[in-house]
Amino acid sequence: MSRTSVGRTTAITAVALTATLVAACGGGGGDAGDGTVKLSIGIFSDFGFTNLIKEYQASHPGIEIEQRTVKMEQHHTQLATQLAGGRGAADIVAIEEGNIAQFRQSKDKFVNLADHGALELKDQWAAWKWNQGTTDDGKFVLGLGTDMGSLALCYRRDLFQAAGLPVEREEVGKLWPTWEKYLEVADTFTAKTPDKKFVDAAQNVYKAILDQTEEGYFAKADDGFIADSNDKVEKAFTLAASLGEKKQTGALAPFSQDWNVALKQASFATTTCPAWALALIKAGAGDEAAGKWDVAAAPGGGGNWGGSFLAVPKQGEHVKEAAELAKWLTAPEQQKRIFKETGNLPSQPAAYQDPEVTATTNEYFNSAPVGQIFGNSAESLKPTYRGTKDSVVTPMFNNALSRVETGKQSGAEAWEQAVNEAKAASAK
Repeated sequence: MSRTSVGRTTAITAVALTATLVAACGGGGGDAGDGTVKLSIGIFSDFGFTNLIKEYQASHPGIEIEQRTVKMEQHHTQLATQLAGGRGAADIVAIEEGNIAQFRQSKDKFVNLADHGALELKDQWAAWKWNQGTTDDGKFVLGLGTDMGSLALCYRRDLFQAAGLPVEREEVGKLWPTWEKYLEVADTFTAKTPDKKFVDAAQNVYKAILDQTEEGYFAKADDGFIADSNDKVEKAFTLAASLGEKKQTGALAPFSQDWNVALKQASFATTTCPAWALALIKAGAGDEAAGKWDVAAAPGGGGNWGGSFLAVPKQGEHVKEAAELAKWLTAPEQQKRIFKETGNLPSQPAAYQDPEVTATTNEYFNSAPVGQIFGNSAESLKPTYRGTKDSVVTPMFNNALSRVETGKQSGAEAWEQAVNEAKAASAK
């Protein structure tokens, strides 16, 4: 999942809340006293583990596994606190791609999965995904990759038809080879259908453009703050802000309840959609929108938004069993099954290039060939460097775009404030 404060989130269930409180007090699963090993997995959205866990428990008598789910930002904040306090963390924890650099700084709190055979599995993953989960020149394996978020653009066919735009996905993709062309389509759409918004949120556009650059807020060479000098960041912000200034966005907090309501009401026509977002769109728009959404290639080529890792905190009582479970959950066969069940794209070429995956279509999205679309996007993907303080400064730019969307500032004013805030925060 983000990616910004934007990220994969799911509703917090009462069960998950209870589990979180237990986790805060008691940490990992521990031992039931009868020889049963109890393992806990801390996640922040639907990772597609439920059925896999049932299968693992059946084939491993004596192991019980519990999933604990909270919102993404809460999950990572709690994890940082639990690591610092030496207690409370789940036996296996998911870490989102945008936060992995932060937790690499606390590697002493995690098990080096290289000590549990992870290095032998290195070639399973796309090289960039593997590298994101390691440190010390690859000698320390902090996390094993789950999914990745290669980019596409989701659009409503009925709203495009009302605006006199093409509706077939290949023709729609040709409308916007670049983000500048995407903005031109927005102008056409708005002129024909002024009662609808072209896109859900400026920050979703901004995030997608940033995810197509090699560097964002911080330099790959030394992790130094470069947002004030990296013209690609300013260009991405300016393009996204212009949509807000023209009131072509719904000014929605991505993946919020308001976003779900807007989906249900067909209030906006497009949204950037990594593979994992399809399930969220379907859940928000509901059955009545089946066949009305479709998936086209994203402007600007490939990019990655989100995806996660599984790591094992040292404080757990059963790190050996936890490491084995993490390896099993991230193996190619399991990644393929997760994709078919949830749409979360595998981060391993052998999995996302498998005919079972590439032949997958999504009936809800007008039978879009999602395996092919997201697989092709993955092939051209160039991951963005994530700085150790990415998760700190990202909300400042998202908040700036919200100020533009609500008319509180111009794009230029919002940019200047965001840069100053981020520069100060990165210096602390």
